Amino acid sequence: MQPASDNDVGQLTESDLPALARGCAILGTGGGGSVETAIPSALQALRDHGPVRIVRLAELDDDALVVPMASIGAPTVGHEMLASVDQPKRLRDEIERLAGRPISAIMAGEIGGSNGVEPVGWAAELGVPLLDADGMGRAFPELQMVSMHVAGLSADVVVMADVVGNVAVLRPIDAVWSERQARAVCVASGASSMMANYLMTASQARGAVIEGSICAALAIGRSIAESTGDPVAGLAGRLDARRLVDGKIVEVERHTGGGFVRGSVVVDGTGADAGRMVRIEIQNENLVVFESGEVRASVPDLITVVDTQTADAISTEMLRYGQRVSVLAWPCDPLWRTERGLAVVGPRAFGYNLDYRPIEELVHAGI
Repeated sequence: MQPASDNDVGQLTESDLPALARGCAILGTGGGGSVETAIPSALQALRDHGPVRIVRLAELDDDALVVPMASIGAPTVGHEMLASVDQPKRLRDEIERLAGRPISAIMAGEIGGSNGVEPVGWAAELGVPLLDADGMGRAFPELQMVSMHVAGLSADVVVMADVVGNVAVLRPIDAVWSERQARAVCVASGASSMMANYLMTASQARGAVIEGSICAALAIGRSIAESTGDPVAGLAGRLDARRLVDGKIVEVERHTGGGFVRGSVVVDGTGADAGRMVRIEIQNENLVVFESGEVRASVPDLITVVDTQTADAISTEMLRYGQRVSVLAWPCDPLWRTERGLAVVGPRAFGYNLDYRPIEELVHAGI
């Protein structure tokens, strides 16, 4: 459960934020919230409190309390209704009251999108280290879609804090119920809230989280900034990604409901891809790419839409008619290709009546 990374970082400073945000946006596969809304608050927190220490699991004592934190809700709402600086403090206070001891480190619930960037600010505000790990290696829309659930850890406590000061503690019977209950509370809070779940010790986290994800995001972001020539080609090479199509967005259908953004986007091929047309299905994240009725890529593999000129990722809530884009797809963490992983995040978990086929297999088959 460890993505490739050629970076080690002992602390994260404000100069690292642009690269981190770029990498998180790519790994967000369209979701996790727009990084543009997360950068200002993280930057201010670093300026107010100084660099954030980045730690590995191996550095923590077995009984150290590790707390995954994330924003939950519809990305379109999160882009307009910004979080409060008091939310992470309210979460910390309630978690430490429940646990009877201080938090040793926080972890991004998902490395994708703003949920990969915001924890930097939260760690700075709370004065605790940030774990170089996350629960997805990308972004997924639902609470049970995390490595901790696949590993069999309990989702018996969910703590939520919204922008107006409400704090809720949920005691769900399992991970699926944690999603149902937390989503209902989130909708009541205006479809945007902050959450902590899967409270665990460092010992429990070992083998249950995807390690190295912060360093991986930093490496991706820096590779884009340092690229010469065709930035999309460079990014595709870095990710071992398939460049599915270059084209122009000609249709966007998107609606917010039930705490999610759902819809589809149609890309009309240009240049060498003229005459081709693909449709991307979304639920916060990019889920499936279809072309002429055939699947070109699907979850749990990563599908990201990037600007053709800059290789910067475009989140699903920011997709617009007329944008010139490239669609990339690349292999997910091996965890998600296990039988249990596919049951949690495969195409059928999102309501698609199709079997998962790895992107490498689809490419080899010429689809």
